[in-house]
Amino acid sequence: MEPVSVVSGRACPIDANDVDTDQIIPKQYLKRVERTGFGPYAFAEWRYLDDGSPNPDFEMNKPEHAGAPIMVAGRNFGCGSSREHAPWALEDAGFRAIIAPSFADIFRNNCGKVGIVAVEVDEAVVRQLFDLVAADPAVQVTVDLEAQRVTAAPVGELPGVDVGFDIHPHTRHCLLNGLDDIGMTLQHADAIAEFEANREAWRPKVPAR
Repeated sequence: MEPVSVVSGRACPIDANDVDTDQIIPKQYLKRVERTGFGPYAFAEWRYLDDGSPNPDFEMNKPEHAGAPIMVAGRNFGCGSSREHAPWALEDAGFRAIIAPSFADIFRNNCGKVGIVAVEVDEAVVRQLFDLVAADPAVQVTVDLEAQRVTAAPVGELPGVDVGFDIHPHTRHCLLNGLDDIGMTLQHADAIAEFEANREAWRPKVPAR
């Protein structure tokens, strides 16, 4: 997992509430055993037409939102089944931060394990971000994990955004230091090796690969 400190750039708006994980990554794409390669199938049923061509009306397919590192979404984002493939797909599609009024707990935790900053702010702030992006899709939105703030410049007569957000200290530490579950375990590699070296020979061992 790559460390995350500041995510800044354009934002892709998904203006819908209760977006569940089956919408984020439909079940027919869960046959892969790798963690990578799910990006092209993120939001597949919204993103593509019946003939497989891109749906020009879906936000991720619009040129002004292409490559945006930040997603702005409605409340209860990531609800439904607990599949880890949902944040895998969004991370593989290039998103490094998601801003929403609320997230499903398991989805939010899974985001932290793949390097996505799940940012909860008031619904009024999310609506303000939707309005800014609608007025100027090139507006720069910044998620500063160090300072725990979301900022965006004003557009015309629309006021900008400058608000703080809360995040669990452990999740913040892991994101800032690029530590997934494996990375946290490997921090104790020396202690694990010492334990294995001094373990009674008659006890079962995992064969070396």
